[in-house]
Amino acid sequence: MQETAVRSRFYAYLSRLRWIKRWGLKRNANPENVMEHSWEVAVIAHILALIKNRYFHGTVDAQAIATAALYHDITEVITGDLPSPIKYHSKAISSAYKQIEKQAELELLSLLPAALKADFAALIHHENLPEEHQGILKAADKIAAYLKCQAELKAGNREFEVAAEVLAAALHASEQPEVIFFMQAFVPSCGLTLDGLMQTF
Repeated sequence: MQETAVRSRFYAYLSRLRWIKRWGLKRNANPENVMEHSWEVAVIAHILALIKNRYFHGTVDAQAIATAALYHDITEVITGDLPSPIKYHSKAISSAYKQIEKQAELELLSLLPAALKADFAALIHHENLPEEHQGILKAADKIAAYLKCQAELKAGNREFEVAAEVLAAALHASEQPEVIFFMQAFVPSCGLTLDGLMQTF
C-alpha cells in the first residue's frame, strides 16, 4: 500500500534561498545569492574531498561532504545573511547569532515529514558532521568567498580589497594540504576571460 505524502513547506522555504543576498554591507558589482553560493561551496568541497583522498591518503566521503555543503546555509532563509563583520564583531553577538541559527535549524526540521527528520538533522546540525567533513566544508566556504572577492576586484570594485587579503592569508596559511593543492591547481584559471579559458595549454 502506497503511503500518502504529508504536505510540507520545507522545500518551499529552501527554494527561497535564491532571494537571500550575500555580502549585504558591501557594494556588489556581481550580486550573489545564498542558493548559488551553496552550489559553489558544494562543488569546491567535493573537489577538496577527492583531492584529500587521491593525493593525501584521506578516506573522507566526498559525496556526503558535497551534500552537507548544499545545505550548509539553509538557516539563512529564516535569518538572512548576517555579514561576517557583524557576526564576529564581539563574542556576545557571535553567541547570540549561534542561538538564532540553532532555533532556525529546529524550525526548518519541524517542517519535514517525520521519516525524513533524522536524515536532515545529520545535514543541518553541523556539529553532527565528522570533524574532517567540517574542516573541508569550512575551507570550501572560505575559498568560495575568496573567489567572490577576486571577481569583485576584477570588476574594479575595491570594496572587497580587505576581505580578499584576509581570506588569501588564511587560505595560504592553511594546514590542509588539499586546500593548498586546490589554490595552486584551480584558482589561477578562475581569473581568465572566456577567450583565455578556451586557449589550449
